[in-house]
This record gives sequence, structure tokens and C-alpha cells, in this order.
Amino acid sequence: MSSSGKHDRSHAERLSLYALQTLPAGEVPEVEAQIAACAKCRHGLEVLRAVVDCFASWPTAVLRPPKPLWGRLADRVATETAQEPLAPAPRRSAEPEWQRVAPGISVKLLSTDAETHRVSMLVRLEPGADYPPHRHAGVEELHLLDGELVIDDRKLHPGDYSRAEAGSVDRRIWSETGCTCLLITSAEDVLG
Repeated sequence: MSSSGKHDRSHAERLSLYALQTLPAGEVPEVEAQIAACAKCRHGLEVLRAVVDCFASWPTAVLRPPKPLWGRLADRVATETAQEPLAPAPRRSAEPEWQRVAPGISVKLLSTDAETHRVSMLVRLEPGADYPPHRHAGVEELHLLDGELVIDDRKLHPGDYSRAEAGSVDRRIWSETGCTCLLITSAEDVLG
């Protein structure tokens, strides 16, 4: 991070590591100084913390390890790096709620960017649910977290990523098993 305020890839990586509390201790003061001096950095950190907090509160032991595991990992990392163990991030008290938006479909809005008309959200489809056909107003990125999802003729499994370009159309989106995904898309997609 430089005092010139450049926001290059290295800057974004260091801000992400800071939000995850995995930035080396020697770099923390410099990053905190940059955050204090830069409104764009403070906003970026706020967005990152919201995403990190949502994943940290995910109800599975895989995404939210038990405290004894965290302690063992933190101690091991501290031993190998000769640094103090990292404490787990404090949980936020206010978390977005799931909202039912259509039969069999619920969403949890994570962030909205009014300037670019983009939204980040978790989407849940109940078993057998269909998401309406739509034309993408901008790039759509989807990361499947659990269950199976079929987009037209492609079947996605947990961990799969799908990217749709602006102007493309998803004709049929459905889940036989039910699923949850992270979706980053345009708020101006055209349904129908």
C-alpha cells in the first residue's frame, strides 16, 4: 500500500487479508493508516467484512470451524511465523435476514452498489423450485455453495462457478435437490 492512494491488485489483496484477520502483524499499521486516510478503502473494508461475516456465520462446521479448531490453527500459525495467535473475528450483531421473494426462492441481500446497479446476495432454492428466465443486464457471477443447480443444460455442484455475460439469457434455472448460492449480478436483469 502506498501513500499515493493507488488501489492496485496488491492493495486489494492486503485489504482482503486485513478483513480476514490474516494480514501479517508487521503490515497491519500501514494498512490501518491507509484505511483511516481513504474513504474508498473504508467502504471496501465494510463490504468485505459483511461478506466475511456472512460466511463466518454459515451454519456448517466446514465454513465456521469450532473454536477449539480455530485455537489449534491459530497456535500453529503463530508458532510457524513467530507471531501472536490471531483471534477470531467478532460476530456482527445485525445480519441481513432471509426474504422470500417468490414461491420456493429466498434471498439474503449482502450488498447493493447503486452506482453500478450491482447486488451481491445469497439465494436459496427449495427442492423443485424454478428461478424465472431472465436476460442479464450485466455480468452475472454465481458460486454454488450447496445442493445442485441446473442452468439451461449445465448441472452445477457445490463449489462450481458460473459466469454469464451481459445480454445472455438463462432460459431455465432450477434445483431438484434445493440449493444455496452466492450471486453477484445486475439489479437491472430483465425477467421473462
